[in-house]
Amino acid sequence: MSDIPDAPSASQSCEIIPERFDIEPFTMVIFGGTGDLSRRKLLPTLFHLCEDRNLPDNFSIIGFASKERSDEDYRSLVRDSIKEFGEGEFSDRCWENFSSHLYYTSGGFDDNESYRRLSKRLEEVSIPTKGGTREIIYYLAVPPQFLPDIFERFSLCNLCNNTFNSRIIIEKPFGQNRKSAAALNQLIARSFNESQVYRIDHYLGKETVQNILFFRFANSIFEPLWNRRYIDHVQITVAESLGIGSRAGFYEKAGVVRDIVQNHMMQILALVAMEPPISLEADHIRDEKVKVYRTIRNMDESYIDRFTVRGQYGTGKINNKDVSSYRNEKETYPGSDTPTYFAGKLYIDNWRWADVPFYLRTGKRLKERITEISIHFRQPPLRLFSSACEIREPNILVLGVQPHEEIALHIGVKHPGIGNQLYPVNMRFNYEKDLRGDIHFPLPYERLLLDCMKGDQTLFASQDGIESMWAVVDPIIEQWEHTPAPEFPNYIAGSWGPEKAAQLIEKDGRQWRIA
Repeated sequence: MSDIPDAPSASQSCEIIPERFDIEPFTMVIFGGTGDLSRRKLLPTLFHLCEDRNLPDNFSIIGFASKERSDEDYRSLVRDSIKEFGEGEFSDRCWENFSSHLYYTSGGFDDNESYRRLSKRLEEVSIPTKGGTREIIYYLAVPPQFLPDIFERFSLCNLCNNTFNSRIIIEKPFGQNRKSAAALNQLIARSFNESQVYRIDHYLGKETVQNILFFRFANSIFEPLWNRRYIDHVQITVAESLGIGSRAGFYEKAGVVRDIVQNHMMQILALVAMEPPISLEADHIRDEKVKVYRTIRNMDESYIDRFTVRGQYGTGKINNKDVSSYRNEKETYPGSDTPTYFAGKLYIDNWRWADVPFYLRTGKRLKERITEISIHFRQPPLRLFSSACEIREPNILVLGVQPHEEIALHIGVKHPGIGNQLYPVNMRFNYEKDLRGDIHFPLPYERLLLDCMKGDQTLFASQDGIESMWAVVDPIIEQWEHTPAPEFPNYIAGSWGPEKAAQLIEKDGRQWRIA
């Protein structure tokens, strides 16, 4: 008899047992607890986590904002928010449990006495863990101009001392450039050490973005090919069909590079390009991402002129409806030069990616809402097979993030018939269609809030990561802000962007996968 074990059957399945985490009792203080972010995202997400029994029996949520309210007034506001913005049907039974954990404290962000009242409230409602500590999570759901006042008073009013074992969640934007990001980090460091700081980017909470790591490092057939020897180029597209909506006040100061490129696109780029971490511990993964940012080729004025494209949308049609130009959006400046579109070619100057171009593009009011990464492999050295298609597509691996979370591999096969014709086909895996059964796809904020409660910083940006991302895009922002925009608006709403963006990639003998 052979001692060699039988190979596992291809039909064998793996039963996934839902993970449960023993989260310690905690109290979350939401600064701006009645604001838009809290009502639309945070409070409905926390209710859903409670409904799914992902929260401990003992927890408290304190809304902290300027308007005078009682606890009951706040609970009424939260209830209305969950009904309006929450997922699924509203459960009165779950609400009865959840609402008993809600509290409210009024005060000004620049008023010392307000923080003393908050500290006293924390002592009243927070429940110690088994180890005797009081776990406090501060969520700063406030505009960035309030941060200096808040951080100054954290240390003055004993809100982050030994009485409380605290963590803090900070929403982007993390500064306006590298210099201001470094100043913000110094401000944070007065009250919190880096292990307590959670800089949140909801993009990293998306299942398909997280899956980039698993796909790369859990499948031995791909990682050996993940380098300059086999990959011709990489495309990353983050396209939105919406305009700026009511965000003109923010967008006029930010523009597309600060809004999308510096954070979302840099995070995706790093996950695609990073080296294998020595473990899945947060610091090891975040360190590898920082190495990617630091090896992106420096961009001088000549490089930016040749290899980046900026744009601003004009009038057009989205879903057969007329939409206005950016300059005619409510509260934008007449003749504004704020870019709503970016395309660029970046190089990562390390051993793995030397001379492999990464083409990035993102914009508002584009033809479709789609986010995807496409890995374009090199063509075979000999053209052995004929094809009726005018353009022979190489093998392409597509990682779809939105609107469909999927993975697709484009390959060539023989077309049925007497001849020898090459024909392109797709092998596709779709998360929602192919993972049958009672599968829960957590919303990004669900995953990120639970990770913070567990003390897992993997999906949160580090201080050096933030500053390194700014170092990549600062030269582009500075040059664009000091150089008048050419012929804005320069693309029609409902198109795929400026013609120069197509030329950017076509002059290299390539084309955008979606066009």
